[in-house]
Amino acid sequence: MATLSSEAQLRRLVSNRLPAVNTAGCHFRPVQGLTGESWLIEGAGIRLLARQQMPDKYVLGVSRRREARVLKRCGAGLGPQVLLQTSAWLIVEWLTGDNISEAAFRALIENGELAALIAELHHRPLSGYRLNLQQQLARYWQRIDRRRMTPAWLSWQHTFMRSVPPQPLKLAPLHMDIHCGNLLLQGERLRLIDWEYAADGDIALELAALFRFNQFSSATQHNFLRHYAQHGYSDCGQLAAQVQRWLPWVDYLMLMWFEVRWQQSGDREFLRWSAALYQRFCLSSCCSQ
Repeated sequence: MATLSSEAQLRRLVSNRLPAVNTAGCHFRPVQGLTGESWLIEGAGIRLLARQQMPDKYVLGVSRRREARVLKRCGAGLGPQVLLQTSAWLIVEWLTGDNISEAAFRALIENGELAALIAELHHRPLSGYRLNLQQQLARYWQRIDRRRMTPAWLSWQHTFMRSVPPQPLKLAPLHMDIHCGNLLLQGERLRLIDWEYAADGDIALELAALFRFNQFSSATQHNFLRHYAQHGYSDCGQLAAQVQRWLPWVDYLMLMWFEVRWQQSGDREFLRWSAALYQRFCLSSCCSQ
């Protein structure tokens, strides 16, 4: 029923606010399971993506309003064009292109193309939405499974909430979810999709997240930073040191995200992915690190 309600709501919205789209001739279908969170709208010469503001996504730090603002101010030529944004929906163009395989992703890292793409984003104007990791960690803390809480975890939470995050080397718009699944190749042009975690922050935080999310080896990190320095922040040594300062924050953020997703979905796969982080932060004290 929720899916049918979302479709009816979306059809009314498109008819009223995007009159050039003939909804009678369009097909609406969910593209992320049956949650109704995202919809593909297809018709004659039309392919749009509608992304709904859902309560579970808000808990994870997703704001369609912020996403629309970042795309409008920072995403031209890199991400999809925003067609309509309301309090409940964000409608953007459906980007077409070739999906990036794991092998192709590794090649983009090795040849410097991924570094050039990220550096280009980091040269764009700020969106006006500053990323607040401590606020997000506090929100996550309210949603974790209290049966899994340990004294060590509580101690780490207090530590991160009391600590001062690293002083930014350079503030820039960040995507914060870069992996092969969020990259498309349009001819010779790389494009980024899924900007729902994008906000302004330190460039080194973006790189720390990139390295951790994609499990870059030390050699791969060094190679990436060398390429990035040719387009972005030129002091490679200083940038590498700043990335190291952000890594514990990224690791803890990942743990909390997995734990909240486990609570939301009941899918134990999230616990498997977070097992090493849980061992590190929840079963050992801060002083032992």
